[in-house]
Amino acid sequence: MKTFFAGATTMVAALAAIFALTGAREPVKHEQFDEITVGRINIVEPDGTKRMVISNRAQFPGDFQQGKERSRPDRREFAGMIFINEEGTENGGFIQKGSLTADGKVSSGLSLTFDRFRQDQALQLINNDSAMHQFTGIKINDVPNFKVTSMEDIDQFSKEAGKLPEAEQRAYWQKLSNEGRLSENRIWLGNTRDKGSSLQLKDAKGRTRMMLLVSAAGQAEILMLDENGKTIKTISAMNRE
Repeated sequence: MKTFFAGATTMVAALAAIFALTGAREPVKHEQFDEITVGRINIVEPDGTKRMVISNRAQFPGDFQQGKERSRPDRREFAGMIFINEEGTENGGFIQKGSLTADGKVSSGLSLTFDRFRQDQALQLINNDSAMHQFTGIKINDVPNFKVTSMEDIDQFSKEAGKLPEAEQRAYWQKLSNEGRLSENRIWLGNTRDKGSSLQLKDAKGRTRMMLLVSAAGQAEILMLDENGKTIKTISAMNRE
């Protein structure tokens, strides 16, 4: 009997050593559910790096920069999904909301965005529905390289602008734009306030230089504009020159 227990003890010790040396783990479990109810899901890599966050409004995250999460109180109205790249930096996402305010006004919208590396939105699909206006469109932006303007720079620009008199703020932002430090919208495709539709093509400073318009009544026009926004040529069914 003593020999049996001695042998068993030796075997257990040997197996423990093998598991310790090989780093043996429990087999991967593949669970299957018909339905799951959660407040937030974090999709992570084996090392814990977040790659995607799907969340309700109450637990919605801030934004992510190189593995660190920053506070974003302005996102507390939304639920949705955040995309995060390999280094732990946000690179796009989907957010949405929809409700009536206390006085019965609509406050609704959604946004699907794709960011430039360590930067802001390069492509956006957006819908906004408010008491003042409803619009739906696609925006393509020219976003500076993160070495030219970082997200921290953008925060600092906003702080500096806030210190200036309101009359000087526009000139401050215009100077940054002229230096190529800001994102500029280059293409807008969407509806207009008067129930028409438009495609706007813009120059490197975000100034509309050509518009394709179709009015609510069906009138089609092509407008060409100068750098000050003045129409210099119009092509329509009535004027084909």
